[in-house]
Amino acid sequence: MTDPILPRIRPAIAALAPYRQGKQAGPHAFKLSSNENPFEPLPSVVAALQDITPINRYPDATAGRLRARLGERFGVEPDQVHVASGSVSILHQLVLATASVGDEVIYAWRSFEAYPSLPLVAGATGIQVPLTADSRHDLDAMAAAVTDRTRAIILCTPNNPTGPIITSDEFATFIERVPADVLVILDEAYAEFVTATDAVKGLDERVYERHPNVVVLRTFSKAYGLAGLRVGYAIGNEKVLDAARTTGIPLSVTSAAERAAIASLDAEPELLQRVATIVERRTRLLEGLRAQGWDVPDSQANFIWLPTGERTDEVAAAFVEADLIVRPFSGDGIRISVGEEASVGRVLEVASTLV
Repeated sequence: MTDPILPRIRPAIAALAPYRQGKQAGPHAFKLSSNENPFEPLPSVVAALQDITPINRYPDATAGRLRARLGERFGVEPDQVHVASGSVSILHQLVLATASVGDEVIYAWRSFEAYPSLPLVAGATGIQVPLTADSRHDLDAMAAAVTDRTRAIILCTPNNPTGPIITSDEFATFIERVPADVLVILDEAYAEFVTATDAVKGLDERVYERHPNVVVLRTFSKAYGLAGLRVGYAIGNEKVLDAARTTGIPLSVTSAAERAAIASLDAEPELLQRVATIVERRTRLLEGLRAQGWDVPDSQANFIWLPTGERTDEVAAAFVEADLIVRPFSGDGIRISVGEEASVGRVLEVASTLV
């Protein structure tokens, strides 16, 4: 049978591997591959989902109630808040709005695996700057990589998948070296898990006011446990966010997601108690793995990083064999999400046989 003639696909897109999420887990395994919150939704959030806009009606395209609530929370106007179906959607929108053929987008590597696709889809060139030896952003090298073709820079703090933060002082020094017409995206998807007192806090420090070229991203997927509903937000200069809104797919945030996000903000003290539990488990994992001899970076997120190098596939297979579904990055290392309480001891037990 002759193969059909298909539409012409851009060579760069055809060569790009699709994003692949963490492997799903069987009924008796712990899924530690996707940085999800292991806790079930709060009853108040579930109750909010019972009263959603009828599914035969479109949601509010602007997510106006949620934007107003976030604006009140962070002391900004609603138009300084942009809501989309996950913070990664806003990343796509911002890169599409700023970069095209001949332009460059700088990001650290290894970092969030969706980053390489962002400039490529826009027709731009991605510039990867290697992490330091201790798995942190090399901000000096990133600043030195800026050229007159640079249109955007992505900073992930805490960095996914390695875990370390960018400090407030480091960010302040870095942003002074970046031209004011270059967009800087501060991706703080895991900010709620940060306990380091010197970490940059883009929203608390209101960095977007001193530097209108900075946009801060947050999500309800991780700490708030709404990964399945897909809702994230950005805070920054209104005109910059208008550009993101222009490139976004309309009506992408469902009424269910908006209501659950608002209910989660109402229940924030209770949710943050769960975050504290996850942080305590993270601390036990870090200390236990280091005691075994693993060289684990200081994660401030809801995951830890094992720099297993060439042994990555072998070590990951051993975890999977023990019903621990982890996220391997061949040749680099393994990201292990902080999951249920029972998973902590099992991770340590298996890891002790592999060090």
